[in-house]
Amino acid sequence: MDFQHIFASRASRMKASEIRELLKLLEQPGIISFAGGIPDPAIFPAAAFKEAYQDALSAEKQSTALQYSVSEGYLPLRKWLAQQMAKLGVDCGPENILITSGSQQALDYLGKLFLSPNDTALINWPTYLGALGAFNAYEPRYDRLQVNGNRSAADYAAEAEAAGGRVKFAYLSADFSNPTGETVDQRGRENLLALAEDLDCAVIEDAAYQSLRYDGEAIAPILALEMARKGDINACRTVYCGSFSKTLSPGLRVGWVCAAAPVISQMVLLKQAGDLHSSTVNQMAIHHVAESQFDSHVAKLHSAYSARRDAMLAALHEFMPEGVSWTRPEGGMFVWITLPVGLNGADLLQRALETVKVAFVPGRAFFADGSGENTIRLSFSCADEATIREGVQRLASVVSAEIAAQ
Repeated sequence: MDFQHIFASRASRMKASEIRELLKLLEQPGIISFAGGIPDPAIFPAAAFKEAYQDALSAEKQSTALQYSVSEGYLPLRKWLAQQMAKLGVDCGPENILITSGSQQALDYLGKLFLSPNDTALINWPTYLGALGAFNAYEPRYDRLQVNGNRSAADYAAEAEAAGGRVKFAYLSADFSNPTGETVDQRGRENLLALAEDLDCAVIEDAAYQSLRYDGEAIAPILALEMARKGDINACRTVYCGSFSKTLSPGLRVGWVCAAAPVISQMVLLKQAGDLHSSTVNQMAIHHVAESQFDSHVAKLHSAYSARRDAMLAALHEFMPEGVSWTRPEGGMFVWITLPVGLNGADLLQRALETVKVAFVPGRAFFADGSGENTIRLSFSCADEATIREGVQRLASVVSAEIAAQ
């Protein structure tokens, strides 16, 4: 049967993730992959998780671990997260925390909560591919967010109204964003809050990489800056999305949302309808490990990833030909490469795989309008320094050949 004619109109906006497809390349022998933005499994706190699951499945706790639970999430974990948010400058209680199945589920729920067809979502150009995937199903219009630009709230509002909706939220990752690795400075964060006030819209702060700062001065989260102004989280329009995927484990799929109680209450209803609740035993395991060694484990990640970032930046400086530029992230997992105009990242990937066995992500997938053909994303998290140097050298040889052939 051909189902296409009975699918909802939103189905046409759903596309396969290029990154999910590229992860299959990791199974091919001999590939040096800078593609997946994933943590190094060699650094997972596996022994701590083994102990955590043994504890969760003990005679005293197994009835909780294996039973249905509340949609809001495991209370001890929410209390711990509230304490962590307080350290960041966000005074909140567990009632302001919802546990989600990774921060990706949070983005899907927020798209469902805020977006009606033809409403506008303000996003960066480029932005996180998973956010586009989550929001696309709710049929929005996208507009380019410029926190340090000259566009006014009236400009954004007028264009949104002309498209048949209104601006519902601004979405961004303020620290070491995926895909560029760039960080929004404090002025930009303050500008965004002012813009959101003028537009009367929400701010979705994707903080998946916030813990992974290797150097430079930490900047307060957008939610903390708003809290400093308003004094009460329940008066704030910023929705903070956190995740353990880039720190403790992506496989357990534990993320969280910290926001005003009215937002959390509505998201709980979505959670009840979606999957009832996130895995209780996984939440218990995450809580056990986070409570005992979150800070010490993150310090291990800083040591490993900062050395790999430095190796990638040094190799790019040594091998990349003139006309190629790149970002210099203070944390996270990514370096964003801009190639000379006329080069195509997707074509470059095909040639790099065929000739030098190097994988990366073409940049076009991160642009809502399909632009950015001459950009690519490299991840440094899963290769050692020697492999990074070799991979960048190989990739640079292909880039040089492409430039020479123009």
